[in-house]
Amino acid sequence: MKARDVFAVNIRCTRLKLGYSQERLAEVTNLHRTYIGSVERGERNVTIDVMEKISLALKIPLTKLLDKDYSNENE
Repeated sequence: MKARDVFAVNIRCTRLKLGYSQERLAEVTNLHRTYIGSVERGERNVTIDVMEKISLALKIPLTKLLDKDYSNENE
């Protein structure tokens, strides 16, 4: 699995665990809701700055969002 796909899955799992909608995550990160959706589908090649915004909004270290086993740990 590509790092982009791992990041996408982990964002979605963490967002849902926190009870955030894509719209809420978009508000907190100051990104557009459709952009968040495309990141979660692995369609975007995001910058490190966007990755940091998302990790801070989800209150999770960026390294966890890039860990291929992270989403499996939280099921």
